[in-house]
Amino acid sequence: MNASLDYDIKYGPDFAMLSVRLKEGETLQAEPSAMASMDTTIELKSGLKGGLLQSVGRALGGESLIVNTYRARRGAGEVNLAPSTLGDIFHYRMQGTDLLLQRGGYVASGEGVKVTGSWAGMKGFFSGEGLILLKASGEGDLFFGTYGAIVPVDVRDAYFVDTGYVVAFESTLQYSITTLPGLGVGGQVKSFFFGGEGLVCRFSGQGKLWIQTRAVNPFLTWVHPFRPQKSRN
Repeated sequence: MNASLDYDIKYGPDFAMLSVRLKEGETLQAEPSAMASMDTTIELKSGLKGGLLQSVGRALGGESLIVNTYRARRGAGEVNLAPSTLGDIFHYRMQGTDLLLQRGGYVASGEGVKVTGSWAGMKGFFSGEGLILLKASGEGDLFFGTYGAIVPVDVRDAYFVDTGYVVAFESTLQYSITTLPGLGVGGQVKSFFFGGEGLVCRFSGQGKLWIQTRAVNPFLTWVHPFRPQKSRN
């Protein structure tokens, strides 16, 4: 198994930054837009990771085709990463169990971790999160980000989560998109076709699940009336 990376997650849960201290020869992969600063001992290379199909899968899952690889080429050094969303960063040690991530949730990973797209089918369509999720597999360190703070949940039987608040979950969990029990027919139609309240993800089985304390779409709805309007002549 790959050795664990030496890291700190600071300034969370609102403006989290990931600091990874690489030993000479160690590497770290990350999204291109995440790098805030790094030591001069670090060598940076950008390119496709894992071949064209794997790269396209990541792109369909809301990530970039290009991945930055940081290698401590000229001695030990530190890389500081800051995701684009206002929220927290979580570390997960991959040990053979696959992890499924929301679109745009990937921040960085160590050697031995592969990140690609995973077909969600109609479940993704009805959830409003897209047909492709991100899938992390292998062994090593994985870091993912959220909008808002992170709430870990240990699922032991069944659990409902609003689709906009799901961050990540272990592949040992099964899930389906449904409406909240007791919601009327009118509410169900609104949920499925207009993304209204009541459309939830029902998880079952046993495994870990992470949810976020804020969702992007409700925030955008709140902001919309305050947008500057162009005057009409």
